[in-house]
Order: sequence, then C-alpha cells, then structure tokens
Amino acid sequence: MDPVESLDEVVRQQFSAGPGYLNTASVGLPPKVGLSALHEHLRVWENGSKLIPAFDADVERSRSAYARLVEVPTSWVAIISQVSVASGLVASSLPAGARVLAAREDFTSLLFPFLADSRLRVRTVPLQRLIDEIDPRDDLVAVSAVQSADGRVIDTDRLAEAARKAKARTYLDVTQAVGWLPLDLKRFDITACGAYKWLCCPRGTGFITTDPDDDWLTPRFPGWYSGEDPWETLYGPPLRLAPDARRFNVSPPWQAMAAAAPTLELFAGLDRERIRSHSVSLANHLRERLNMPPSDSAIVSVDTPRAEALLRGGVTAAVRAGRARLSFFIYNAVADSERAADLLAGTDGRM
Repeated sequence: MDPVESLDEVVRQQFSAGPGYLNTASVGLPPKVGLSALHEHLRVWENGSKLIPAFDADVERSRSAYARLVEVPTSWVAIISQVSVASGLVASSLPAGARVLAAREDFTSLLFPFLADSRLRVRTVPLQRLIDEIDPRDDLVAVSAVQSADGRVIDTDRLAEAARKAKARTYLDVTQAVGWLPLDLKRFDITACGAYKWLCCPRGTGFITTDPDDDWLTPRFPGWYSGEDPWETLYGPPLRLAPDARRFNVSPPWQAMAAAAPTLELFAGLDRERIRSHSVSLANHLRERLNMPPSDSAIVSVDTPRAEALLRGGVTAAVRAGRARLSFFIYNAVADSERAADLLAGTDGRM
C-alpha cells in the first residue's frame, strides 16, 4: 500500500469525525486503535489482571513512536503532563539574570513560567519581529512553532540559524505543529508538545525532546519515574537518575499512555508531508472562499461577527483572541471547508 492509499485508508478505517469538526487545534479526535487500547486497559484495571509494571511498555512505545515523528533518537524523549511543566523546567534551569526573548502573542503555558520567575529578564516582541530581534545578549529564545490563536507558522529554519549565530539556546513549543507539520527537532535545545491536539492522544500525554548529553537543563521535578529503572528507584538515596532524557520524566498517566502508544505508532507510519498538504489545502480553500490570501497553516483565524453561526450551523470551531479559529486535519474534507465558508459568509440561509 503506497503512502497516498494508506492515508486515505487509515482515515476511513480509524476515524469517525462527524461533518463540520474543525477544532483539532483544541482537541484531536482519537483513532479506533487508541480507543480500543484504552478500553482494554480499563478492562484490565477493572479486574486487576495485569501488574502495573507491565504498563511501562506503553510509555516506551509512545516515546519511540514520538521520536520517529520528530526525527530525534528515542534517548532524547521524555514524557510530560503539560507544556507548562516543560516551560517551568527551562525557566528554572536558566541562571539568574538570564535574558529570554519570546513572542508577545504566544500561549501563556509557554510564557507564564518565564514571566513568573523574577530572576529572569524577559523581553517580548511581536512574532513577526522575533527572529530579527534575536541578539547575542539573549540566552534563550522561547516560541511556539505554530501560534495557537491564529495559526501563524514561524520559519523554523531561520529561527534555528539566527539562534545559532547569536549563540542563544532555543525552546520550541510544537503542540500546534506536530501531527500536521513535518519537523526535525534535533536543531533545538528543547521542545515541548502536548499530544492531545494534532496527535489525537488523551489529555495528559506530552513529550519533550532534548539532547541528554547537553547538561544545561536541571531536573527540577524528578520522581521515581525519572530513574533508569523506575521500579528500582522507589525509595531512598542516593539520587540515581536515568542517563538519557528520561531523567526529566514525570510519572505516567497509565490510561492515557495505553491509548497514546498505538495512536502515535499510527501517525509515525503515515506520510507526514501528505498530511500537511491535505490539511493546508483545505484551510486555503476556506481562505479563498472568504477572499483571504493563502497561507502555509492548517489553522484559519477569521475576524467575523458570525462566529456563533458556525456552531448553530453544525461546524465545531473555537474562538481565540476574539476571532473564530478553524483547524483542518486528515479527517476533514472539502465539504467541511465549504460549509464553514457558507456560514461565515452568511450565504447558508441561516441568521
């Protein structure tokens, strides 16, 4: 089965998205393999037929599949619960007086941990100026690969190169990117991803990537699951953390990881460039219908007084920063874009 056929077949067999679901940027819809694994996990939990250490396999499968998705070694991947945990890890690892450059419009789970740390000197600028504002005096550049509010995509090639020239470290939030936008994350010092959006995993699953040989990050939240063998590091000193990125692990949400493992393996086997092309083309179809210029994003942000008409007309979207936000993914079709365009343009006969 070639990649084109496999993507169409996967969508047909695995997803049950109803017409008009344009809200993956808020929460992705689970594939059947993930739901089946979750149901089985709940059955095992209910009858106690499996010992807890057996659940570790789901964590390792998830780490491995995520590593393939973002083109890093598995040893670079740790599990997190929320992006704010990763942001707090980065902020607290910086020395007092460190200079942080960030985008003013960015999501607060990225921004707040830096702004809350009085030891740091945080400078925010408009996203469109961020790369040009990178300065050799900056210690860290923190930004989202794709903006949550409006879907703007930062040029990650330019970002990585500008930061390298300035000798500034980089922290990239890829929550709104991984799943539809192919990325090679080896070029960034640390990245964070909440997997419940474009990776269609349960809430509470997430990942960071970082080179474990680069020791600038300090494990600020180590626990029993940060050890080389968590079942041998349950009690007492000395400190014995995993030698790779697992030293940044948080304790795993077992049920969520049971569903995440087969879901991430499913996405790791798909043609990511075709997913990007499909998603962006649908978004651009809506933009064309609304007389908006084309973009490179799967997210469309519309300044409209008719946002409520979307829900009344059977389109599930979100309102972010005062604008309607519509997001397109593999389980969407041209009919979804057409329906949204009619509702936003007021040509569907509804008031």
